[in-house]
Amino acid sequence: MTAPRLHPIYADMPVTIFEEMSGLARQTGAINLGQGFPDGPPPPALLEALARASAEQSHQYPPMAGLPELRRAVAAFYARTQGLDLPPESVIVTSGATEAVASAILAVVQPGDEVLLFSPAYDAYAPLVRRAGGVPVFIALQPPAWRYDRAAIEAAITPRTRALVLNDPLNPTGTAASPSDLAMLAELCVSHDLFAICDEVWENVRFDGQRHDSLLAQPGMERRALKIGSAGKIFGATGWKVGWIVAAPDIAAVVGRAHQFLTFTTPPMLQWAVAEGLDRPDIARSCTARWAETRAALIEALTREGFATLPNAATWFSCIDLPASGITLDDRTFALRAVHQAGVASIPLSALWEGAGAPTNIVRLCHCKPETMLMDAVERLARWRDGLGAS
Repeated sequence: MTAPRLHPIYADMPVTIFEEMSGLARQTGAINLGQGFPDGPPPPALLEALARASAEQSHQYPPMAGLPELRRAVAAFYARTQGLDLPPESVIVTSGATEAVASAILAVVQPGDEVLLFSPAYDAYAPLVRRAGGVPVFIALQPPAWRYDRAAIEAAITPRTRALVLNDPLNPTGTAASPSDLAMLAELCVSHDLFAICDEVWENVRFDGQRHDSLLAQPGMERRALKIGSAGKIFGATGWKVGWIVAAPDIAAVVGRAHQFLTFTTPPMLQWAVAEGLDRPDIARSCTARWAETRAALIEALTREGFATLPNAATWFSCIDLPASGITLDDRTFALRAVHQAGVASIPLSALWEGAGAPTNIVRLCHCKPETMLMDAVERLARWRDGLGAS
């Protein structure tokens, strides 16, 4: 007798590339520059806020939409950093940004709707669209600039197109949309009556003095854009899984009804601590400044050892071009051999690509690590690469 068949979306799906490479790093003892997370703890001030909240505040269910204090703090944070005028009612607190993406997709996408996704893309987007009954439509971005091409986007839009998902800054490339890109995307959303689900979790991890501008701020996007943020990325506390989604209050309320049947709510002591952290601009600034240092350290070490890096302006990630670095392996072969033979885990960019035209010559490295770890990793990769050439 056979068991009932599980849902094929999940039954036939492999684990994510992040789980695969982190698992191999744990098994082999390799340095993990694959999955994106800092190795150290969050800032001490944030841990102190968490300890106070754990001792003094309620441990029972908070409101489904989030603690009022955190909703207010998120709105104030965006007013201060991005000039957005948002009421607290615009904010729905979620258990991480991926849950916010899921809630937004469930609230927007109906069976048969098409959703535009830009490759390379965070690997949760397409499965979530499919689970909602939608159809992912992939538009390839081209290295090294990964720019948004208006003609390609317009060619992909049909009468069934309901929304697009914009990850800006972009994981895995570390690049950011230009002001002209944002204006063009907003024009297309308005002219074709589209929602934009804006995964902006890297909004505060931008370097070289670049300010983040949201698609939500573009003309005509006030009732079209659903903006997603993450305390894990702002403060380097990925395991806390505190995220949020921001939209016009009536749209946010609908997203909240999807959220209530996913995780319903998020641990209140974490929400209290994040609210306090957002109210202290120095904490977030110190995190970004530290990651700017580790980014510069990784790129300098890679360049010194003869690895060719691609331009980046944001996120915890830097990419290397394998052929330009003297490596003839494709990205997945490189990643699997490097974790076993060099003792360094990375992410092959092709694993974050669906549709035609996937580049197989680029790997992603995470730089939000101690400098000594980064130097060790680069030296290991360089020795291993040189050995490949000799074999």
